[in-house]
Amino acid sequence: MISYILALVTGAVMFGLDRYTKILTVAKFPNGPTGESVDVIKGIIDFTYVRNGGSAWGMLSGKTWILISLTAVVMLVCIALLLKYGTKNKLLFWAVSLVIFGGLGNMYDRIFNGGEVVDFIHFTFFPQFPVFNVADCAIVIGAGLLILYFVIDMLRESRVKREVAEEPKSENGNG
Repeated sequence: MISYILALVTGAVMFGLDRYTKILTVAKFPNGPTGESVDVIKGIIDFTYVRNGGSAWGMLSGKTWILISLTAVVMLVCIALLLKYGTKNKLLFWAVSLVIFGGLGNMYDRIFNGGEVVDFIHFTFFPQFPVFNVADCAIVIGAGLLILYFVIDMLRESRVKREVAEEPKSENGNG
């Protein structure tokens, strides 16, 4: 039970950290997103304030209601997963919690910031990679854990099927 509470607290902390870092970013760059950057670890990561009207790499830019709708659908699917399986598997619960809270962080921006998300984390060693935020980190980590959950589940099912197929048949041939 503690793991589930910890997952929810972690998700809420990620949401709070996302809000806090976005507020700090806007305050640190009072002239708005001008391309100005602040080095965090020179040559590796910097903070560059960007207002993103799309998703990763600016896809669906300006399509705020589509992005909000997609986020809401993903979050509803995650909630359905939680309701159906959540307390049966800790990994699934953690994964879905992170996706939900990350989605809430970016949805908050889209609703209250004119359809744009505040992004600021930039890998300077990989300049083509999009600038992102804490909510994006939660979503990516949650999605990675979700993939891991489904891979583990598929392997488990495969093992069970193999064990059933290898069970010795009784002498009368009726299995």
